[in-house]
Amino acid sequence: MQNLTLSWQSAGALSVAVYTGSLLARRAGRAAVGLVLREAATVVALFAVWQFAGQLSVMGTDDAVARGQWIWDTERRLGFPSEAALQRWFLPHHLLIQGANYYYASMHFGVMIALLVWLFLRHRERYPWVRTTLVLVTAMSLAVQLIPVAPPRLLPVAGMVDTAVQYGQSVYGASVGGLQADSYSAMPSVHVAWCVLVAVAVIKVSRSRWRWLILLHPLVTVTVVLVTANHYWFDGLAAVALLLFSYLLQWGAARIVLRRRTARARSVPTERPDEVSVPVS
Repeated sequence: MQNLTLSWQSAGALSVAVYTGSLLARRAGRAAVGLVLREAATVVALFAVWQFAGQLSVMGTDDAVARGQWIWDTERRLGFPSEAALQRWFLPHHLLIQGANYYYASMHFGVMIALLVWLFLRHRERYPWVRTTLVLVTAMSLAVQLIPVAPPRLLPVAGMVDTAVQYGQSVYGASVGGLQADSYSAMPSVHVAWCVLVAVAVIKVSRSRWRWLILLHPLVTVTVVLVTANHYWFDGLAAVALLLFSYLLQWGAARIVLRRRTARARSVPTERPDEVSVPVS
């Protein structure tokens, strides 16, 4: 099972082509089509950056294992539940494990794309907020992932099973030197960052009484990334911290823009009623 079917070069070229199409559409008077293509190009470009960062993160595997070991040991000292113990509970249930592998591979992008389409079509005024958050949290996560960290499935002391390899559902293919792209990009978990972002957006934007069901998505995602041995608890906590920082950055930027607009409005002179000149006939 491969969910990352485009290389970063292919995704980058596709992004440029789609963005060029958006420019041509707007020049032809198709503003709506141009807007849709521009947003699609943004998402594909983000994917290309992710793929490129994944290629960079395969370097320094020895240090990556040491960093993974440090996270594992720190979690045990702090009394975090064992990821291995959680996985052992699921391992006898083959359908659950295969479902977890599939969820990890497909729902990460699938749910995010569905969210963006829903916002763009039904709640256009809220779309920029979510898209900007998505770009910020993903960019910061990829910057952190340039420091390679081995996930639990590649940490010998963890004793965890690579469930995706076991069932032939791995999303990680062979890369430079026989290493696997993104295999050493455990910290932070972009899966967790995105699923929490989706839940926050749906709860904040939707007015349906069923909107709270979206909380199942982060709950299932966190369980899946742990059970499949792709992430530690700390990876999810770091992802949520970056997401909160993304919200803080936008809030701060909005405050600055508001203050500047208020200052400009106050600096514009206004005529008092008794100062209005009356033309003399």
